[in-house]
Amino acid sequence: MTTPGVTLTHHGVAVFLDRDGTLNIERNYLSNPDQLVLYPSVPSALSRLQSAGCQLFVVTNQSGIGRGYYTEEDMHRVNRRLLDLLEPHGVHFTQIYFAPESPEAPSRGRKPSPQFLFDARDEFGVDLRRSYMVGDKIADLECGWNAGVRTSILVRTGYGAETERRDPETVRRAVVVEDIGAAAEFILGRPPSP
Repeated sequence: MTTPGVTLTHHGVAVFLDRDGTLNIERNYLSNPDQLVLYPSVPSALSRLQSAGCQLFVVTNQSGIGRGYYTEEDMHRVNRRLLDLLEPHGVHFTQIYFAPESPEAPSRGRKPSPQFLFDARDEFGVDLRRSYMVGDKIADLECGWNAGVRTSILVRTGYGAETERRDPETVRRAVVVEDIGAAAEFILGRPPSP
């Protein structure tokens, strides 16, 4: 959904978003949809990105499934709640990718693996060189770098501030912002690369 008269300045650009700690408040293995709370800037930020022509994707590690803390259906219920909260703002995701495996289990897509971003490239024609990865952990940043995105962005929400403190050397390669609203400002303030 686009606003009439708005030029799609970022058509063909994808924004890959971590879920927990980036879009919604970190709950430590969130499995109850009633506990999902969006950060205040999320609806307007995603709406602005989408109106500018960005495709939005969620890329989330859900090791709580592999660890036996909750079921895949629990995760889908949480995701449906996320979609319900964003729907009044006209926001939709092209795809929600999730890795259910525990950290020690083999996984095709668990971040920092770039596989889901490659899937988006192949399935939806995403130009990764013009796209962005946004998250609150090193694995999110590395996922973007491993896929060859234009920029990986660390938000200070969730584990972001702690990540910045704990691993400043790695974080130096990323752009660091306060929250998803500031990430959207950064993305929309850059001229789309050809």
